[in-house]
Amino acid sequence: MQDDIDTVLLNFSPASLNLLNAILAIVMFSIALDLRPADFHALLKAPKPLLTGLFSQFIVLPVATFVFILFVEPRPSIALGLILVAACPGGNISNFITHRAGGNTALSVSMTAIATVAALVMTPFNIGFWGSLYAPTRQILQATAIDPVSVAITVFLMLILPLCLGILLNMRAPDLASRIRRPMQIVSMLIFIGFIVLALAANWGFFLAYVGAVAALVVAHNALALGGGFVTATLARVSTYDRRAITIETGIQNSGLGLILIFAFFHGLGGMAVVAAFWGIWHAVSGIGLAWVLARTEATR
Repeated sequence: MQDDIDTVLLNFSPASLNLLNAILAIVMFSIALDLRPADFHALLKAPKPLLTGLFSQFIVLPVATFVFILFVEPRPSIALGLILVAACPGGNISNFITHRAGGNTALSVSMTAIATVAALVMTPFNIGFWGSLYAPTRQILQATAIDPVSVAITVFLMLILPLCLGILLNMRAPDLASRIRRPMQIVSMLIFIGFIVLALAANWGFFLAYVGAVAALVVAHNALALGGGFVTATLARVSTYDRRAITIETGIQNSGLGLILIFAFFHGLGGMAVVAAFWGIWHAVSGIGLAWVLARTEATR
C-alpha cells in the first residue's frame, strides 16, 4: 500500500487551495491584532528567549529532521514532506496552546510573527538545502524545479501581508482592533478547524488507507520537534515560562502552509501531502495534551 501513496490525488481542488489561503491569512491577521511595536521593543531589550526560539525553529528542527531521515530512511516523498514541514514557520494554534500551557504568550505571538517574516527566506532555503543534501529527495526537487522566489511570494501574500495589516490596524485604530480581536480570533480558528474537518471527511478513505505509512513517522517527528525545542531552551537557560513557549512554537508547525506549498509546487505529491495533512491533525492533539500536563504546574518567570 505504501508503494501507491505517491499516486494518491487528494480531493483538494484549486478552489479549496484558494480558500485555505484566505483562511490562513485571516487567522494570521487576527493574531497580528495582539501585536504592538512595544511588544517587539521589549523583546529587543531582552532578546535571548526570542533568539533561542528562532534558532530552535529554523536551525535545530531542520537539522534534527535531516538526522531523523538518515536514521529511518523513509521513502523519498515522505522524507521531503518531513523536511518541508520542518521548514515552515510555527503554526497559528501555537499561541492558543502556549496560553493554555501557562507559557509566555507574548513571546509565542512574537515568535510566530517574526518567524513568519523570516520564513520568506528561511522556508525556501531549508527546503532546498536539506532536500538537496539527501540524495533521494534531491531527485524530487530536481524534477520539480521549485522556485524559491515563488515560494517567498506565496509566504508573503498568505502570511506576511495580513500580519502587517493587523499590526497597522492595531497601531492606527487600537479601539477597533480591541473590539474585533477576540471575536475574530475565535471565529477564524473555528473556520480553520471546520475546513480541516471537511477536508478530512472528503479524503477519509485515502486517510484510512495511507495514514499507517506515515503515522509513526509523524508522531516521532513531532516528538522530536517538541523535544528539540525543550532541550534548546533548557541549554539556553531561559525561564520555565519562556521554555514552554519555545517548546510549543518548535513543535507546532504551519502545516497549512506546507499543504499549500505541496499542491502549488509539487503537484500534490501523495507522500508529501499525507505527511503534511497528518501533521496538521497530530500536532494539535499532542500540543493540547502537552498543554494540559504543563498547566498543572505554574511556570517560573
